[in-house]
This record gives sequence, structure tokens and C-alpha cells, in this order.
Amino acid sequence: MDKKRLARQVCWLLLPLLLFAAFNGSAYALFTRRLANNFSDSAQPKMVDVGRYLPFAEGSDLPSIETDFRLVDDLPVLDGAAALVPVYAAVIHTLYPAGAVTYEGGAFSDDNYYGENFAPDSRMQYRNTVRGYQAIVDGTADILFAAAPSKAQLAYAEEKGVELVFTPIGLEAFVFFVNGQNPVNGLTADQVRDIYGGRIRNWAQVGGPSRPINPVTRLPGSGSQSVMDSFMGDRPYGKKSPLAVIGGAIGYSFRFYLLDMVGDANVKVLSLNGVYPDKQSIQSRAYPVTVPFYAVHRADDPNENVQALIDWLLSEEGQALIEATGYVPVN
Repeated sequence: MDKKRLARQVCWLLLPLLLFAAFNGSAYALFTRRLANNFSDSAQPKMVDVGRYLPFAEGSDLPSIETDFRLVDDLPVLDGAAALVPVYAAVIHTLYPAGAVTYEGGAFSDDNYYGENFAPDSRMQYRNTVRGYQAIVDGTADILFAAAPSKAQLAYAEEKGVELVFTPIGLEAFVFFVNGQNPVNGLTADQVRDIYGGRIRNWAQVGGPSRPINPVTRLPGSGSQSVMDSFMGDRPYGKKSPLAVIGGAIGYSFRFYLLDMVGDANVKVLSLNGVYPDKQSIQSRAYPVTVPFYAVHRADDPNENVQALIDWLLSEEGQALIEATGYVPVN
């Protein structure tokens, strides 16, 4: 009798320990193990280091080419998207006089949201795509270097009675990427649309591990989000699964911005329809989402140097400068 009572007491003492171990094991299997190899972080937005692309600055990453074309007076104010900072900064570096770029406080500072402090009279500005389209419509910039606008940005121009002129000056690949630990190397365009449309929710459906997909989107009005909206067409975005947070992310951006400007070693760019986005597939348009980027200006801009600069960008010299920055020329 005493032995039976002792055995029951031991069982009651061991029961909480067994329940605690079972709980922790389940929690590890459901969450910790998944998160320990969670390949989502690389899809988070990154800010461009504008300090690498300052005209006339010692040690900048800007290329320069030999040209007899120079602008001295009536210098157009250039603005643009984060991904295209190297392009229009290189234009200023090549064609403008050194005093064309000025800073509040007299020197460049990276202590603010966009990493820039260009003075109001500076011929170079950096308002990014969202604010840049407003600047070109409002007349505070002369040429905007950006991807195609969103519907809202076009509506703003129409509301203000402003006609915008879009001149393609280069080509770029709109790419989809995952963390380097993700074993998936490529998708089809329809699979990407199904992922963002909510029909495909697990990587196992596209040849990957059994893990939820976390489809990351970007800020409305940004260049990448506007291209993504166009890529989706009439397909609505699906509601994200509550389990997406413990899954593996997929994101989208522009090739040069992602691989050269941000340079995240953990990122893997996916092939699309079996074609990898490199300069050759962009130039040949074999990559399915090859998109132009534009020099955008107001049709009524009175500055004659605006059209002169755009004509130069389309010349052999201008296209050579665009190629030297790392982009693909349009011609």
C-alpha cells in the first residue's frame, strides 16, 4: 500500500514536469525552429546611402565621361527616385559647375530621414519618387528621374492642369527577391501574381519548404509599388495570412538598387519565367519585367536647358554615362 501511494505521489510530481516539457517542445516546433531559420529579413526596405553619390565630392562612386557639352547658366533642378540617384547625380557631376550643389549648414549631413540636406537653391535635390512627382508638378524641380507614375500621381498632375512629358532614357529590371537561405531560385510571373493575390500561401506550392509565404509590399506611390501595381494588372492583392510573420518573405525592387546600391549579401534575386535579370536579358528585353525609367519634365517648363539636357541624355555620350552608372541604356 505504501509503495502504491509513493508511486502515485511520484507520478503527480512528474506530471507538471512532463506537461512543461511537452509545452516547450510544441512551442519550439511551431515557432522557435521556424524562426531560427526564418528567411524574411532581407525583404525589409533599405535606405540608400546618398553620401556615396555626391557630385564633386572626393571619393564618390559617381562615374564621369569626356564631353564638350556643358551647362553653365539656367541650370535645371534635378530630382529623382532613390534608385536613380547615381544617374542624375552623375549628370550633375559631368555637366554642371562645382557650385551647383549646396547644402544646408554648408556641408552634407546624413542625420535626417532621407540622408540628405540639400539647400533650397541646390540644383540637386532628393525627394524620392513620392515627393518628387509632386515637386515636378509644383514646379520646384525641372527634371525628375523616376519610374512610371502611379495613378494618384497622374491624377495630381491633371488636377493642377500640368502636362508631364516622359522621356525614356534607360532600362531596368523589376526583380523579385528572397533571402539567400530560401531554396527557391525562380518563379513564373503567374506564380508571383498568385502569391500576392493570395492563391499561393506556402513555399511548398512552388517547390520550396513547407513554410508560409510573407509577401511584402512597398509604400504607395513609390516607384517599385507603382510598377508592382502595373505588374498585377486587374488582379487584386490578397489578404496576408496571419501565419505569414513566421514564414519566409518575398519582396520586389529594382535590380541595380537592390544589388549595387543596397548590396545586401543575404538577398537572392529570382529568375522569372526561367530568365535571370542581368544586363544582357534587360538589353534584349528577354527578362519579362524590363521597364524603362524616365526623365520627366513639365511641357510648359520655360528653361531651354531642360530639353537640351534630355537630348544629351539620349545621345551617344549620355547613354554611355547611364551605362557607366550601372544601368542599361535605352538605345
